[in-house]
Amino acid sequence: MNPVKIGLLGLGTVGGGTVNVLRRNADEITRRAGREIQICRASTRDLQRSRICDTTGIALTQDPLEIVNDPDIQIVVELIGGETLAKELVLKALDNGKHVVTANKALIALHGNEIFAKAREKGLMVAFEPAVAGGIPIIKAIREGLTGNRVEWLAGIINGTCNYILTEMRDKGRDFEDVLQEAQALGYAEADPTFDVEGIDAAHKLTILASIAFGIPLQFDKVYVEGISGVTRLDVTYAEALGYRIKLLGVARRSEKGIELRVHPTLIPYRRLIANVDGVMNAVVVKGDAVGPTLYYGAGAGADPTASSVVADIVDVVRALTSDPENRVPHLAFQPTALADTPVLPIGDIETAYYLRLSAEDKPGVLADVTRILAGRNISIEAIIQKEPLTGESHLPIIMLTHKVPERELNAAIAEIEALATINKPVKRIRMETLG
Repeated sequence: MNPVKIGLLGLGTVGGGTVNVLRRNADEITRRAGREIQICRASTRDLQRSRICDTTGIALTQDPLEIVNDPDIQIVVELIGGETLAKELVLKALDNGKHVVTANKALIALHGNEIFAKAREKGLMVAFEPAVAGGIPIIKAIREGLTGNRVEWLAGIINGTCNYILTEMRDKGRDFEDVLQEAQALGYAEADPTFDVEGIDAAHKLTILASIAFGIPLQFDKVYVEGISGVTRLDVTYAEALGYRIKLLGVARRSEKGIELRVHPTLIPYRRLIANVDGVMNAVVVKGDAVGPTLYYGAGAGADPTASSVVADIVDVVRALTSDPENRVPHLAFQPTALADTPVLPIGDIETAYYLRLSAEDKPGVLADVTRILAGRNISIEAIIQKEPLTGESHLPIIMLTHKVPERELNAAIAEIEALATINKPVKRIRMETLG
């Protein structure tokens, strides 16, 4: 049987890793796929730059359209990132009858509905395992391994940059900006880290996971997104003292009213396994009604880990080349005609527990005023800690943990508390999840 010919769009970190893995494990991969897989062509912006892979035998070009239009290429692997050009190339590849593998989470989260519709029209596959959590096969696990379950919720640490920063803040008592600069120097964060530290990258990934878990269309615009730039060393320290750790968490939960989709800093009990996922590692917990909670852990980025998922997708496509399109695993786990229009809830309708940090004047009656406001909103308090004023400060920190409450009620209470003359604005609020 003739080899399957692959065209790579992009020869950066992941592209180079893909070449290395395909060559290093060529015999093993051929045994599993049933056919030899050959990378014949690759596009790159700079033909002269040094690479992490040996490109001997691979025809290089600076024009990715040459690969997309090459009649001999059967599978196009998109690894250039971004939206505009990547979308154009992927749609063109599908129009040309080529299957697609992509590691592009923004492309799938924002344009996946259109891309999958085009693939169905053409009877082709679009595989995207490497778009979420690098080398962890979380998409396959939810889409195929948990098919017999009704997924109730999932929660994930799905951005390694944020996890590294929060781990360093906790372990070494460092400030956010200090650790961010180190993360940039180490290559964990981009020169412009906005997508990472403000939660956008994690929101792209959560959009994809939620769609597969609950059978809903991709809806990135409905995800609530809050990053970690407002998390202070004090918050990390106080959370630890209370038995919690702060993680940037992507949460998708099914409720009677609809679907929760949110990314934000979260206090998690330190005994939970996911609370002990440190550094640049990723982890996702998925709760199914039959299997219960399951945990998936591993490297969320890097050349070989992400290439592991890219190659796995290539093998899946090769195995399905001769299969009836109607009998393939659906892109979003559920049959396209069975996707539900379940509403995504606004953040004000979400009900969860909260960590509150107030800066209050050190005088009688202040705490009583605060608790009166909370009680007036039916917000019950689980714990209160009053700390000594920081050196040179006239106000003292008060930390409260609440029981579950609708967010709009907490917002109203915070507005009343901030209106007190004895309280410094703003009141710091971080959501809590027990993941039980």
